[in-house]
Amino acid sequence: MKNTFGNNLTVTLFGESHGNAVGAVLDGLAPGIAVDEEFIRFQLSLRRPVGDISTARQEPDHFVIQSGVFEGRTTGTPLCIVIPNENTRSQDYGDMRGKARPGHADYTAYAKYHGFEDPRGGGHFSGRITAALVAAGAIVLSALKGKGIAVGTHIARLAGLADRDFADWNADIATLAKKPFAVLDAKASMQMVSAITAAKKEGDSVGGVLETAVTGLPAGVGEPWFDTVEGLLAHALFSIPAVKGVEFGTGFDIADLRGSQANDPFRMEQGRVVTTTNHNGGVNGGITNGMPLLFRCAVKPTPTIFKAQDTVDFMQKQNAALQARGRHDPCIVHRARVVVDSVTAFTLYDLLAGRFGTDWLA
Repeated sequence: MKNTFGNNLTVTLFGESHGNAVGAVLDGLAPGIAVDEEFIRFQLSLRRPVGDISTARQEPDHFVIQSGVFEGRTTGTPLCIVIPNENTRSQDYGDMRGKARPGHADYTAYAKYHGFEDPRGGGHFSGRITAALVAAGAIVLSALKGKGIAVGTHIARLAGLADRDFADWNADIATLAKKPFAVLDAKASMQMVSAITAAKKEGDSVGGVLETAVTGLPAGVGEPWFDTVEGLLAHALFSIPAVKGVEFGTGFDIADLRGSQANDPFRMEQGRVVTTTNHNGGVNGGITNGMPLLFRCAVKPTPTIFKAQDTVDFMQKQNAALQARGRHDPCIVHRARVVVDSVTAFTLYDLLAGRFGTDWLA
């Protein structure tokens, strides 16, 4: 039973969707990192539901930092942040106990925890837990920013509709940081919102692809085998609910290229080693090469839909029909982007602390 990730910096998650609270403990943060509570609130707002394209469950996310901060800066001891659950409606799940919602973890949770798990709203498997990741992630993102490292994610694709690619890396990341709906092309943004609304009217849902860029990373970070940059990031990213695929650089499409096309030629530019293309996503041999780190996450459609579905009652051991009720998102892609940024920040902080020492990020 493990809910902790990381080596030099560890993050431990706790709480359930309809429990008293969700939260995170960060252990290994350098002392002296500025903790901007306004930035934490802003990051949480990016995860919060938005109008008709999200769930009607509105949580204020009034976080409390219980330990690890004194006079606005980290102490270097474990930092615990707690977010109370203030808008639960557990009665919506009363008669669904034992019925496996297709695409959810109801049955696998029962198989692992022998029926002692909290099933309300998905319990510990709920996307609600990601609020704690975002709150804690805001602190880590600030630490990375202090070292000139910027992280940004946009909705590259949603319901088959595409955004434009990253162009001016740093300018695009700065633009995305201010957008509640993280799309770079205004026309594509409107089309995506319409696609979500259309799916909701039909009691259905849509998924998409999130693309993340990281600039400012020094070359030489990562390990050549099991703790590669791609390996650790994929490990963390696959922990985000609904992420079903991760690819770096050109990703699976690189398999269709020849070596002469897939290789990234090196050159010197203003005394710095760069590559003229970035098919490998800023990583060679599991180690950063100084170019922008680039990867994508496939996010599946929200599994809870308002259409009748076949399932089983795993407690009664019989086939059953399921008609979902409650408050659910027709799409979680736009809310998940800040979660991806946060998980990316944890992983990179961990790698950087291992390479340069914990106090390098102070």
